[in-house]
Amino acid sequence: MPRWRRLLGVRVLLAAVVVVAGTVALIAPGSAPAAPTSGAAAAASEAGPPVALRSSAPRSAAEPVRVRVPGIGVDSPLERLGIDPAGALETPADYDLAGWFGGGPAPGDVGPAVLAGHVDSTEGPAVFWRLRELTAGDEVLVDRADGTTARFTVTRVERHPKDAFPTDAVYGPTPDAQLRLVTCGGEFDRSARSYRDNVVVFARLGT
Repeated sequence: MPRWRRLLGVRVLLAAVVVVAGTVALIAPGSAPAAPTSGAAAAASEAGPPVALRSSAPRSAAEPVRVRVPGIGVDSPLERLGIDPAGALETPADYDLAGWFGGGPAPGDVGPAVLAGHVDSTEGPAVFWRLRELTAGDEVLVDRADGTTARFTVTRVERHPKDAFPTDAVYGPTPDAQLRLVTCGGEFDRSARSYRDNVVVFARLGT
């Protein structure tokens, strides 16, 4: 088992920001939620594993640099997301930008490449605000550093309570190149300062 997976365990959180705003964050089990920061206090809510499972196949696809989802107007550069000292997945620094977890498969390689983004902020809708509107057959385009584009087709969109996150379906190994886009969704729980659900988009390369 890879060292990073042993260290991180099998839990994730997709958190919300201050009372009327949402964001996306990932955290390892047993870790305390990050301390509130100006304008963006994270509320812990476990919802599955913190990272995608690394494919046993060697990485061959170039790193992703941009994600485009024409059906919902998303056109965002991609930040490379790593793991912070507390064991949590770093979140995109800009609410209008999506991020790719660089420790997992790259889009186009075998396995589930994972993109994460904020759903909103104190200033309004963020990059993945309309993610829940996608339907089967919609296209997700990932531009890569070598000038190529990986074209994915949405196969399904799901919403799950955070305490019933579909861990295996989202992060388990796949026989082909797939993509997951993840954000918060559902009702906002003001007392917990967190959205109750996660929205997960499943897509497959070249379908």
